[in-house]
Amino acid sequence: MTTRDVGLKLVGFMATFSVRFLGCKVSFVDAQLSRERLLGDGHEEREGAAEVAVVNTCCVTHEAVSKSRQAAARAARTHRRVYVTGCASNLDGAFEGLPENVHVVAQTGADAAATIAGDVGALACVQSEPRLGRTRAFVKIQDGCSFSCAFCVIPLVRGGTRSRRAEMILAEVRRRTAQGHREIVLTGVNLGCFRDREAGYTLPRLIREVGAIPGVERLRLSSIEVNHVTGELVSALEETETVSAHLHVPLQSGDDRLLGAMRRRYRVEQYLARVAPLVRFNLTTDVIVGFPGEDDAAFERTLEVVRAAGITKVHVFPYSPRPGTATAADDTVPEAVKRERSARLRSLSDELCRKRWQSRVGTIDRVLVDRPGRGYADDYTPWLLDAPVGELVLARALGLSEEGILAAAA
Repeated sequence: MTTRDVGLKLVGFMATFSVRFLGCKVSFVDAQLSRERLLGDGHEEREGAAEVAVVNTCCVTHEAVSKSRQAAARAARTHRRVYVTGCASNLDGAFEGLPENVHVVAQTGADAAATIAGDVGALACVQSEPRLGRTRAFVKIQDGCSFSCAFCVIPLVRGGTRSRRAEMILAEVRRRTAQGHREIVLTGVNLGCFRDREAGYTLPRLIREVGAIPGVERLRLSSIEVNHVTGELVSALEETETVSAHLHVPLQSGDDRLLGAMRRRYRVEQYLARVAPLVRFNLTTDVIVGFPGEDDAAFERTLEVVRAAGITKVHVFPYSPRPGTATAADDTVPEAVKRERSARLRSLSDELCRKRWQSRVGTIDRVLVDRPGRGYADDYTPWLLDAPVGELVLARALGLSEEGILAAAA
């Protein structure tokens, strides 16, 4: 099952299709590229059973690969042909043993979309501008990573860092706003590595220019490494009126010894110093639990740093060895310990989330309503209110529920 295993050849005939993604915002963008390409070629998107399924996969953990296999196997029962794309498609043997109608396209992004579109074929009459069915648009500005964190398989499956041309990014943002998207999210594997040297762009300049495009009412970054939280970047974020008051800054561990073993390029003191100026931002983060060598003291230090940094939500990842990485053969923390520490860290995350929510009660904010009865304020806290989907609504926070902040139009 490789990129050569194609040949559905529905050229001249409309195919029904479904698209699913697993993993991060980059995976979402890649899946949407396939979706838009198939819609643009005149095919019909359908929920449930269809002729073609695209499953864009994730491999950041063993569990992610397992879920990707399960998604492909389920799709094989209800679709004539299943295309497996994305990060896990580049792992040798990850999809062996699945039904014959599952075909692995060992590519990501536009390359995978082009392969699938070429295989399915186009109709004579196609749609010129298929729209993503969301109120926010994710615009990929960069892909790949040239760093080698000891636990991370992404450089192996996505390659080294590479950036899109600034003019292409700006053109896509204008297209998305013309489609009606109110919020733009700049995404990539390592956003701070974005460069368009020929045109003289770094991430701060791009932020300023994207934020100034008419129709961009809110601008967010999907994630930023703390090494790239420079004075220049902070100035761009503070001075661009449309920038959201939310930043996701991965931590991974609050213990210097583990950060060194992980091959992260900072220490705890540096992390805290870099996020200290971000006082108006709602900070969220990633933490790996149970990395080889993590003892009770190291885990306790991580809890302390999460509190000290002012983090409000933690995405918890129990460590699992990834093939081809420096720690592929290491997994020293028992699973039961990982589960217990993960539960404690998630409990702290819930506590900090609710503290943030409580601080918003009585305030007024703009809420982008992205589904019935729910939306996100400027700091990316969830607000529950009755307002039209797709609208930016001024709302007042009235109280709390288990799912977010109870609000009403101001």
